Formats: sequence, C-alpha cells, structure tokens
Amino acid sequence: MHDGIELDRRGVPTAVICTEQFVSAVKAQAEICGNPLYPFAVVAHPIGSLTRRELEARADAAVPRVVAILTGAP
Repeated sequence: MHDGIELDRRGVPTAVICTEQFVSAVKAQAEICGNPLYPFAVVAHPIGSLTRRELEARADAAVPRVVAILTGAP
C-alpha cells in the first residue's frame, strides 16, 4: 500500500491488490500514509499454493476493480 500511494503521488497510475487476509493491514497502512480512502482490489486468499490456472482466474476476477482504480472510477 505504501508503494502504491507513493507512486500515485508521483503521478504513476497504480492499483494495489491484496488478498482478503490482508485487508485490515492494507487499510491501516493507507491511514498511516495519510490516505485512508485509497482504493485497492481484493482477491481471495491464499494465492501461494495456487496453480497457474487458478492464479490467472483470481487475476481475471480482479481486472474490473483494477481498471476502475486506474481510470479513476472506483
């Protein structure tokens, strides 16, 4: 989250993605960084043990939210 907010401040379009397990940590980091409403995408947890196909499905599911974030329409 910190990197996403910092890149965004520098004008670099950024979309932060986290798993459900880390939503509260991501929200806390956003608040610490001074941007508690910073938008982010969430995918199901866990991802470390997924096959390539399963991981691609999770990424595909996140695409609409990522596009909304990057186009300023969250």
